[in-house]
Amino acid sequence: MTRPLDRGLAAALQRVTSTALGPYQSAIVRIGFSLTWLLFLLREFPHRRELYGPDGPWGWDMAQQLIAENHAFTTLMWSDSALWFEAVYAVAVLSSVLLLLGWRTRTMSVVFMVGVLSLQNRSIFMGDGGDNVIHLMAIYLVFTRCGQVWSADARRARRRTEPDRWGPVLWTLLGLLLLVGTLTHRVGGEWWTALLLWGLWVCQGVWWAVNRHAPDSEHRTLLDVLANLAHNAALVVIMAEVCLIYATAGWYKIQGSRWQDGSALYYPLKLDYFTPWPALSDLLANSGLVVMVLTYGTVLVQVAFPFTLFNRKVKNVLLVAMMLEHAGIALLLGLPFFSLAMIAADAVFLPTSFLRRLGGWVAGARDRVLRRAVRIPEQRATPEEQATRTLVG
Repeated sequence: MTRPLDRGLAAALQRVTSTALGPYQSAIVRIGFSLTWLLFLLREFPHRRELYGPDGPWGWDMAQQLIAENHAFTTLMWSDSALWFEAVYAVAVLSSVLLLLGWRTRTMSVVFMVGVLSLQNRSIFMGDGGDNVIHLMAIYLVFTRCGQVWSADARRARRRTEPDRWGPVLWTLLGLLLLVGTLTHRVGGEWWTALLLWGLWVCQGVWWAVNRHAPDSEHRTLLDVLANLAHNAALVVIMAEVCLIYATAGWYKIQGSRWQDGSALYYPLKLDYFTPWPALSDLLANSGLVVMVLTYGTVLVQVAFPFTLFNRKVKNVLLVAMMLEHAGIALLLGLPFFSLAMIAADAVFLPTSFLRRLGGWVAGARDRVLRRAVRIPEQRATPEEQATRTLVG
């Protein structure tokens, strides 16, 4: 009995240390959260100063008092300059775009996390619930190898023709910025915040040096094992976080009388703040059957989901139901970014076969668009240009 068990444990340990599991799941989580945060920043761009900047009701003095108490990390407290705020906001937008594209994902995931924490910790009352999920997932993504597929990093790894020029430049610039923040005591947070940032910076440098000078050595193998362990552990934490969110929400709903009598759904449908489509909201709220089905269906799905992970078919059905539920919240209650954040978190449980097909569909659509874009100039060419192309061909 012990030998099969030992072989099973050895095989599991070998798989966990030799492979970064869930490459498509981690990629879709990376894309989902970077896209959600990017859309939020772009949507609130005209109001950025009121939300997180110098023109907001949550002023500089109040933010300093709060940071002194909770020791949260935010680079926006390094200076009260409007130029510094604009620079941090621009970096947050740029890092979201680059992480979405999968360009230097190890570095961009750290910069993305810094941007999320800097803005959210500056004004903690600006959010709709989805900001908490983005806050947590931005930290977890740092420890994942989320650029294995569907990324510019994966394309560069397949080619391996050009030397790495951007890596040392980014590493040097971020190191200088972190050094200035540390020497001026502006990093903020607890002592482990600076330790974490410096540890990530050192790891990036060691990874680049070993990959550059000893790509086939035992040191590179050891780094791969450690990176795979961190990735797999972070992926498990993300899954556990999603299950915890739904289990907590579901069990609290069961205990509340508002969810037992349906008023928890009925009242929001009657509030002007949560009714972007008043006619549709009234239609649903005036049907007792619809309110009952949506209320008890929501509670049932949230409570049952963590227990369905052991059955793939049932899990996939409830996963679709939860994504449709969040799509309905975005449509009916006007909370698109909360819904996008939760759908991005749910995507970690999507089957690999479906994600591969999804990637194939997206790639096919992209190729069709590019081919059509190439054909359009040829169709609009003048007779003289067409004759010239014929002669040159």
